[in-house]
Amino acid sequence: MAILLTVVWFDPSDPTAADFAWGAAAGVAGGTGVVFFYRALAGGVMSVVAPVTAVTGAVVPVIAGLLLGERPSTLALVGIGIAVAAVALLAREAPGAEEHPTANRRQAFLLALGAGAGFGAFFVLLDRTGDDAGMWPLVASRSTTFVLAVGVALLLRHAIVPKRGAVGLSLDTGVLDMIANVLFLVANREGLLALVAVITSLYPASTIALAQIFLGERLARHQLVGLALAAVAVALIAGT
Repeated sequence: MAILLTVVWFDPSDPTAADFAWGAAAGVAGGTGVVFFYRALAGGVMSVVAPVTAVTGAVVPVIAGLLLGERPSTLALVGIGIAVAAVALLAREAPGAEEHPTANRRQAFLLALGAGAGFGAFFVLLDRTGDDAGMWPLVASRSTTFVLAVGVALLLRHAIVPKRGAVGLSLDTGVLDMIANVLFLVANREGLLALVAVITSLYPASTIALAQIFLGERLARHQLVGLALAAVAVALIAGT
């Protein structure tokens, strides 16, 4: 929020009440998606929860974009289909990875669907903000998410402040997360929601690559296929 408020201070903009409302709604959707996602992980299997969440989060804005009148080219539509398949492969855990046992797979699956819908709705709702709103919709979004997170923590009697060893990582994560949100909003104002959102949903590719470089993790065969499909999808979408 500190970085975002600095950006909006120097960025000339003219937000409306509707822009703040759409941003706040996006904050509710994104925050709810995060809560559902962690609840699904706590009671489900990562190899099921992650792909369901990722694919749903990619499909929702694509459908919304088409319903709102967007008409991507044929090549772009092919790229979208390939990208969705890539997301499913990339988000799936490698064989032998540690997984949480589950007593209720159906509940975990439904929570994963809810999480993906929340993430997808976040993209769609931000797309409804005006080009002249600058970054103010993100201020409304993050403020709403903050209030929601604190409320959930108090309701569930969880700690609000991170433990001492996690403060630095939490701050780093917050900075990177906000940079990603800013870049999405800028990209979305230059292109179609269906295309920008599905490329954004390919983030598991960078996660896997970084894990291989810094954590020494080995790529599973299906993840290698996912990386190849992701490259093809981005090339098709970017070339339209």
